[in-house]
Amino acid sequence: MLLSLILGQISVHAAMAGQRMAAPLQALEAGYHAWAVGLLLALFAALPVLTAMGAGRMADRHGYHRPVRVAVALTVLGTGLAVVACWLPSWWRFGLLCVGAAASGVGTNLALIAIQRTAGQLVTDSTERLKVFSWLGMAPSLANVVGPVVAGFMIDWGGFASAYAVMMVLPFMALWFARGVPSESGRSRATRGDEGGSMWDLLRVPGLKRLLIVNWLFSASWDVHSFAVPVLGHARSYNASTIGLVLGTFTMAVTVVRFIIPLLAHRLNEVVVLRSAMLLTGVVFSAYPFATTPWHMALCATLLGLTLGSVQPMIMSTLHHLTPASRHGEALAFRSMAINASSSVMPLAFGLAGTALGPGVMFWIMGAAVGSGSWVARGLRQAFDQRDRPVDPG
Repeated sequence: MLLSLILGQISVHAAMAGQRMAAPLQALEAGYHAWAVGLLLALFAALPVLTAMGAGRMADRHGYHRPVRVAVALTVLGTGLAVVACWLPSWWRFGLLCVGAAASGVGTNLALIAIQRTAGQLVTDSTERLKVFSWLGMAPSLANVVGPVVAGFMIDWGGFASAYAVMMVLPFMALWFARGVPSESGRSRATRGDEGGSMWDLLRVPGLKRLLIVNWLFSASWDVHSFAVPVLGHARSYNASTIGLVLGTFTMAVTVVRFIIPLLAHRLNEVVVLRSAMLLTGVVFSAYPFATTPWHMALCATLLGLTLGSVQPMIMSTLHHLTPASRHGEALAFRSMAINASSSVMPLAFGLAGTALGPGVMFWIMGAAVGSGSWVARGLRQAFDQRDRPVDPG
C-alpha cells in the first residue's frame, strides 16, 4: 500500500513539475518579460494556499480515493489547457498557461494532502511513522527529476505541445496505483467522533502552532538556499554547471538522509532531531558566505541537505501525533498553506533583500532566524508527552 501511495504521488507531482519547467521556457521563448514568468511560476504555489483547507477537509471527509480522483482531474485539466495554449495566438496563450498552472498546482496539492493523510494513518507508533514518511518523502524528489527530464526531452523532440501531452497522461497512472489503496470509509466514519469546529479551533491543539512555526522556518530555509546559492555563485563568477553541481549535492544529501532515517528510526526522537536541525541549519547558513570556493560551497550544501532532509519526516510524524485522527487533513492543510505561501512570497522578499544587502546577508538573516527558532521547538516536547499521556477515566 505504501508503494502505491508513493507511485501515485510521483505520477501527479511529476506532471506538475514538468509543466512548471516547460511553461516558463515557452513564455520566455514567446518574448514575455521576467516578471510575467515569475507570475506564472507563482501561480503553481499561490492558489493552493487558498484551496488547501478545502482539500484537507475533503480528505478528512472522504478518505483517499475521491480527493485523488479530483486531483487527477485538475492536473489533467491544467496540463490539457497548456496543450491547447500551444495552438492559440500569443495574446491568448499566456493567459491559458496561467490558468493551467493554477489548476495543476491545486490538483497536485490536493493529491499530496490526501496521500500524506492516508500514509499517516497506516501506522500508530512513532517509529513506524518516521519510516513511512521518510519513504514517502522520496516521492517529490523523484517526481522533480522525472517530470522536468521527460518534459525537456519531449520539448527537444516534438515541441511544447508534445511535452504537455505526455504530462497530461502521467496523472492517470495515479488512478491505476490507487487500486492498491483500500477504501477507508468504514474506519474513517468510526473515527469521526472528534470531528468538528472551525479551522482556527484546530490551532488550539497543544503544540500545533509551534510546529507550524518550525515548519515555516525550515521551508523558508529551503527557499533561501535555492534562491541565494545561484546569486552567490554568480557574484563569484562561477559558471552555471558549477552552481548546478552545488545544488545537486544538496539534493543528493536530502535523498541520502531519507534513505538512512528508516534504518535509525527506532533511535530517533522527533523533537530532538528538529531542534538539532534548526541549530545546525543556523550554523551552516552562518558559514555559507565564508565558503570561498565551489568545494566549500558544496560542503555547506551537503551539510544543509542532511539537516533539512531529516526534517520532513519528523514534522509529519509529529503533526500526525499531535492532531486528532479525524482532522489530519486539516492539519496537513495548514502545513501546506505555510509552505506554498513561503514559496510564493519569500523569493520576492529574498530578491529585494539580496539587491539591497547582498546574498551573504540573506544567509546570515535566515541562519539567525532558524537558529533562534529552536526555542520554539523546545516546547514541542511537552505537547508530545501530553498527547501520549493516557486520559484518566475517572
